[in-house]
Amino acid sequence: MEMMTLTLKDGQKLQIEKGKSLLDVVKTLPTDPAVPYLCARVDNDVRSLDFVPGMDCQIEFLTFKSPEGRECYRRSCTFVLARAVLELYRNARLAIDHSIGDGFYYDLYTDVPVSETILGYITEKMRHIIAKDEPFEKRMLTRAEAVAMFKKEGYPEKARLLQNFNTDQVGVVNSWKYFDIDLGPMVPSTGYLKVFELKQYSTGFVLLFPKQSDPTVISDIRNQPKIFSVYRESKAWGKILEVNNVGRLNQLVQNGDISDFIKTAEAFHEKKIAGIADEITRRKDCRIVLIAGPSSSGKTTFSKRLCIQLRVNGRRPIALSLDNYFLNREQTPRDEEGHFDFEDIHALDLKLFNQHLSELLQGREVGIPRFDFATGSRRKETDRLRINEDQILIIEGIHGLNDELTASVPASAKFKIYISALTQLVIDDYNRIPTTDTRLIRRTVRDKKFRSYSAQETIDRWPSVRRGEERNIFPFQECADAVFNSAVPYEWAVLKTFIEPLLLDIQPDKRAYSDARRLLRLLSLFKPLDPREVPPTSILREFIGGSSFHY
Repeated sequence: MEMMTLTLKDGQKLQIEKGKSLLDVVKTLPTDPAVPYLCARVDNDVRSLDFVPGMDCQIEFLTFKSPEGRECYRRSCTFVLARAVLELYRNARLAIDHSIGDGFYYDLYTDVPVSETILGYITEKMRHIIAKDEPFEKRMLTRAEAVAMFKKEGYPEKARLLQNFNTDQVGVVNSWKYFDIDLGPMVPSTGYLKVFELKQYSTGFVLLFPKQSDPTVISDIRNQPKIFSVYRESKAWGKILEVNNVGRLNQLVQNGDISDFIKTAEAFHEKKIAGIADEITRRKDCRIVLIAGPSSSGKTTFSKRLCIQLRVNGRRPIALSLDNYFLNREQTPRDEEGHFDFEDIHALDLKLFNQHLSELLQGREVGIPRFDFATGSRRKETDRLRINEDQILIIEGIHGLNDELTASVPASAKFKIYISALTQLVIDDYNRIPTTDTRLIRRTVRDKKFRSYSAQETIDRWPSVRRGEERNIFPFQECADAVFNSAVPYEWAVLKTFIEPLLLDIQPDKRAYSDARRLLRLLSLFKPLDPREVPPTSILREFIGGSSFHY
């Protein structure tokens, strides 16, 4: 009997028979039934528990409290939802749209509108499937076999997607008569998915998942009408152009018809920016525009394009940098680990900043400080600034929507803009592309090109970046006067050329390897698009280079 050694995260070593799965190992370990292991990190690659190791390896078993475990749970739960709808409404169309807080929003196209009664039927069916604790069946097919199977089973968009797949082997998952492409680890069986809820929202519904802090409790639904409205507008626009999923985008690239689509997407951005400029101009008392958004949203390019549109409207914008208002290093607050927390709003000299804003709005001249990041202190020199009545201050920063930043300024004098890359493209009707991944890929490409950071360094920093966003940006997004979606539906096809070599450089012994593998799996679905197709004024140029703007 041949044996292997598994080294657990705590250093414990387990001897197992070769040919045993990770699920066999889990059954021998002490676990909390309320927070079970869902998947595992195997030598920094996240795997389903049905994985059979072939050699000695390091193992970290993952629960819902880990990002990978949550993703695994959500992927599996959406699969069960799709199967339940298929069993109940054979001729209905279920379509995933986007996230809402800790849940996913869906449209359900049937003969009657979505109601609590219909959601009750679907919930009952899902609970029936979960009670049976059925395993998810997986197999490998050739691409031709998978395309033929999806066509036969009535999934034309999945078949279209695979026609441009860049590998000949395709993983397929099925449960009962529902089939899907294997896009990542899933829980061992349906019995793991007991905590979920369906709630009616707008014309569709939200699939709610457990809370991150307590996987036994359902998360609350977040009412985000402004963000929701922008998502819906982008989705509607994609449907009008008949490019709402990856397969249809690939078809445009394959057929050489992508140029007009890119021009239309960029024109849509310009129209939205012009509309925001018009709204600002109509507000006669508005003297300050505040722009905030999470990392890699394209805030800088958006600001520059907005300034152009404001000039068209007869307003003269002037940028005011928050970077010069940092407190000296010794006055900077620290985080829980004792490190300087430069993302804390109190790392800024709010008193001086507000004093300067008040004086500027009164037509007085102020001395803008110069902050030296090398020394962590202000220089003695200042820059003199005065604004006229036709001038408007543009302030970009993570705290722009937080009223504490501009407490001295009356609400009528401020216009707040929230910007984020709210990915409107889906893989198909059942699988989404996380907005967070779009921003991570943008940032990774930009960091390498302009800051000489490796992909591994950027991915390693990402959890810290996300924590800062959750604390400083997302709580204020609904306070915005306008929301701008900076995503363009063709960008993954362009970014693919830049990001794939960077991700392939990450070695298996690095923790970032699991994220690299996951992103490469998503990128493999896209046909590459020549970056020369991207206009020089596009927000995408902020990340790939070649912009006509100076940064």
